[in-house]
Amino acid sequence: MKNKPERSIIALAIGAALYVPSAFAAEAGFVDGTTATLQARNYYFSRDFSDIVGANQQSKSEEWAQGFILNVKSGYTPGTVGFGVDVLGQLGFKLDSGGSRVNTGLLPTGSDGKAADNFGRIGAALKARASKTELKIGELTPNLPVLTFSDIRLLPPTYQGASIISQELDGLILQAGQFHSGSVLNEAGDGAMRAKLGHVPQLGGDAATDRFNYAGVDYAFNDKRTSAGLWYAQLEDIYNQRFYSLKHSEPVGDWVFGANLGYYDSQEDGERLLGDIDNRALFTALSAKRGGHTVSVGYQAMFGDDAFPRVFNNVSPLGNEVPTYEFAGADERSWQVRHDFDFSVVGIPGLVSTVRYIRGDNVDTGRGFEGKEWERDLDLGYTFQRGVLKNLGVRVRNVTARSNYRSDIDENRLIFNYTWHLL
Repeated sequence: MKNKPERSIIALAIGAALYVPSAFAAEAGFVDGTTATLQARNYYFSRDFSDIVGANQQSKSEEWAQGFILNVKSGYTPGTVGFGVDVLGQLGFKLDSGGSRVNTGLLPTGSDGKAADNFGRIGAALKARASKTELKIGELTPNLPVLTFSDIRLLPPTYQGASIISQELDGLILQAGQFHSGSVLNEAGDGAMRAKLGHVPQLGGDAATDRFNYAGVDYAFNDKRTSAGLWYAQLEDIYNQRFYSLKHSEPVGDWVFGANLGYYDSQEDGERLLGDIDNRALFTALSAKRGGHTVSVGYQAMFGDDAFPRVFNNVSPLGNEVPTYEFAGADERSWQVRHDFDFSVVGIPGLVSTVRYIRGDNVDTGRGFEGKEWERDLDLGYTFQRGVLKNLGVRVRNVTARSNYRSDIDENRLIFNYTWHLL
């Protein structure tokens, strides 16, 4: 994969953004509906492994990087069927790294064991819309229960293929698509898609495919307070998966109560490139919100012989999954308690916090003992409300994660985000 762009990705993307509207200037809907944003993201990531388990004995990952994400979305040409184009340009720069501190997921690591000085890509998607149905072909950033938008590092991953979404009936959303390749979050190029079971990337051998197929339906009713979903996904020749969901929100006086229930059923597919896969995953979360406080409790359980499967480098909507530990090992059971607070209710708009604690046990480690783990997360976020720093977002994350069968982790992240609205 190519990590160093031949010319500035941002320059190319801005050029494309300027060219596209002018090329269709006669089509008022195409031009008037165009939006363009440029996001600058400064990201520091540090992860200490205090009790290393596994072949990789690197004791620390620590890097600092600067990213830019240009997102241009055109409007549609007039007519029964309107046409448009979306352009996505991404560029990342190394600010600090070292041979013994690589593999944070912020930057690509070359065959020499060093992080690349820069990496990036530019892609486009053609789109067509008729009534309330939209087709896109090209560079896509899906956000689906079976392929979640995993923007958890410097630059988000993308996929190449086609998707269609239809909302012709009120409350009913139909979606389907196929991707033939993917670009992971710390690479410039695109390639075949691979799988991850639990916390273990399955990157060896021939376990790669050029087809991810999906279809799903979501229906919201009861004044949109209740929704149900049914999804199917296939990472061809590796696994296939069904997902069922039910969500409900109920206001009662000054309170808002919520419930979220999901169930995945996964098995091997086709040529079984990773062998047999047997996993069923159940999660549920209950929440209560009043004023600036939201308190949540969650339970998650894995059934079957294997850990939960997903496309590599992606998180999932599992109730107890977080970016550090997944709590999705074979036979694992886990509980979560969480508190979110919006400080605007005490006169500090823009400041929010999240504290959560998750504990898992009953993990089938395959090593003759029960796996146990826990994690505590603290997140603080602040968006400046006025002055020269208005709309600058700052986020701090501190994590302590401990396990008796995988590496312990102490983690810190510091992220600055600022978005310019160009059009």
